Amino acid sequence: MNIYFSGSIRGGRQDAALYKQLIDELKRYGTVLTEHIGSHIMDGSKTDRHIHEEDMMWLRSSDIVIAEVTTPSLGVGYEIGRAIEMNKRVVCLHRNTDGSNSVSAMVAGSPELECFSYTNLSEASNIFSQVFASPSKL
Repeated sequence: MNIYFSGSIRGGRQDAALYKQLIDELKRYGTVLTEHIGSHIMDGSKTDRHIHEEDMMWLRSSDIVIAEVTTPSLGVGYEIGRAIEMNKRVVCLHRNTDGSNSVSAMVAGSPELECFSYTNLSEASNIFSQVFASPSKL
C-alpha cells in the first residue's frame, strides 16, 4: 500500500520529530511516499514547480492520504482537496492536548474526510490500526 503523508512543512518544522514518529508508525502498513516530511533537513535545491509536480505524482500513486492538520497549512489543504478530486481516502489527524478543537470547520465538517483527534503517539497508532483494518471510510 502506498501512503501519502501530509503535514505542514514551511510553517510546521517544529513538528518534524512528531511527523517522523507518525511516518515510522505508518511504515507498518505500507510505503510512505513522502517520508521526507519527517526530516529536519529540507532540500532547498528544488524549485516550487518541481516540488508541486513531484508531490502530485506521489499523490496520484497513493492508495490513501494521511494528513496531520494540527498546524494550519495552505499546502496541506491543497493536497487534501486534490486527493478528494482523485477519489482518494483521506484521513486527517489533529492533536488535542488542551481540550480545544482548532481544526478548520471545512476539514472537520467534511463528509469526505475521516477526522480523528489524538493526544499522543499511542493514540495515533491505535487510529492507524483502525484505519488500515477497514478498507473504506470508518
